[in-house]
Amino acid sequence: MPRTSRRREAPHYPDTADIDLLDVLHALSDPTRMTIVLTLGREPERACGTFPVDVAPSTLSHHFKVLREAGLIRHREEANRRLTTLRAADLEERFPGLLAVVTAAYANGE
Repeated sequence: MPRTSRRREAPHYPDTADIDLLDVLHALSDPTRMTIVLTLGREPERACGTFPVDVAPSTLSHHFKVLREAGLIRHREEANRRLTTLRAADLEERFPGLLAVVTAAYANGE
């Protein structure tokens, strides 16, 4: 039986002006998603399957979706890999200082 040639629907990325504060805070409320964001804060780009989290691939995909739809990350395809970047400049433009404050508080256990 031949495989279908159906293409994956392109992911939605909110425009900078449409990033919602409550969506960002919700996305940052999960420890796995915070680990993803902190990792991307240290490394500008990373392949999706290489984050230091211990979750199933389907769960990781869900976390990426929440982060993407909140406007925190962006994906790009390169050959057979999907690379993830943090939309730090967009977040800084929309909510100056927010990402730095939240990630610092999380890292300090507050």
